[in-house]
Amino acid sequence: MTEPAVTLRPVTAADLDTLFAHQLDAEANAMAVVHLRDREAFYPHWARILADPAITASAVLLDGALVGHVTCFDQGGQDTIGYWIAKEHWGKGIASRALQLLLEQVPRRPLHAQVARSNHRSLRVLERAGFRVTRYEHAPATERFPACEEALLVLDGGEPPTPPGP
Repeated sequence: MTEPAVTLRPVTAADLDTLFAHQLDAEANAMAVVHLRDREAFYPHWARILADPAITASAVLLDGALVGHVTCFDQGGQDTIGYWIAKEHWGKGIASRALQLLLEQVPRRPLHAQVARSNHRSLRVLERAGFRVTRYEHAPATERFPACEEALLVLDGGEPPTPPGP
């Protein structure tokens, strides 16, 4: 199995229409246990991200085509990562490769992640990248997230692991 030709570059305002369309998918929102953002919430949210030099917001490209994003941002005083890959590109190793590239780009450790415990695909991506579950906890419903049991993960110091071979 050949590794997908995944690259990262900074997200730009020109990417936002595509990223908006990606997050409209009902199945993807159900798997991630999030409520989609309508246009009135999405664009201001991303305007804040793009205006904040402390946030690493990278477009995920597959053979040059925009297929998602991966970010590193401060959440409650912790460096936290997040990502979204368009549903039609799931199962191709893109999220794993994009996360690996982000980990090479962002040397800060520890890094944290939060994911719905039921989101097995994302848990697998994070664990393959060296993140470990530190605990599970109930996350109450918010405007953005339905209530769920959430896995809290951390990637401690050191180099990110080399992804497993074929």
